[in-house]
Amino acid sequence: MIPILILAGGQSRRMRGRDKLLEPVGGIPLLRHVALQALATGHPVHVATLSTSPERGLAIVGLDLVLHRLDAAREGQSGTLRAGVAALPACEAFLVMLGDMPDIRAEDIAAVIAARGRRPDARIWRGAAEDGTPGHPILFDGTLREEFARLSGDEGGKDIVARHRDKMHLVPLPGRRALTDLDTPEDWEAWRG
Repeated sequence: MIPILILAGGQSRRMRGRDKLLEPVGGIPLLRHVALQALATGHPVHVATLSTSPERGLAIVGLDLVLHRLDAAREGQSGTLRAGVAALPACEAFLVMLGDMPDIRAEDIAAVIAARGRRPDARIWRGAAEDGTPGHPILFDGTLREEFARLSGDEGGKDIVARHRDKMHLVPLPGRRALTDLDTPEDWEAWRG
């Protein structure tokens, strides 16, 4: 089984006092919506969030997943990734997805995971928009895990992806699902419109 790591450590600074991961999507908090999509794949799900955000934990209470409350998440996306990947069990590959992408569906996650079997020569399998623009989620080969232990700053895994670009396989997903990322109240308003 491929563990799925949902990154939910961001501080929603651009939301001007609102937590984007708690914004309602289909009547439930976004983080719960994303977790349910991941769980629907049948793969084990892990959520990495701020140790100081009990509301995010409450948003996913009762779901069959592992919640990691991480102090390192205060460092930004790299801290969340570093500590979140370290907390995963031993695995041949692991999938990383952002907690703030409301359009990603279970079938999109499954498509990225399935691409590993079709393209075993790759080391990174990455969701993309229909037009080929790289996006999320991203599946990483387990051999890359040690590189996550050295992450710092707020660039997340961009450097890792760039270093292994020649071993990356893009998986086109319908429309712009792989790119929809809502960071501001205006983004949310436009998406809901």
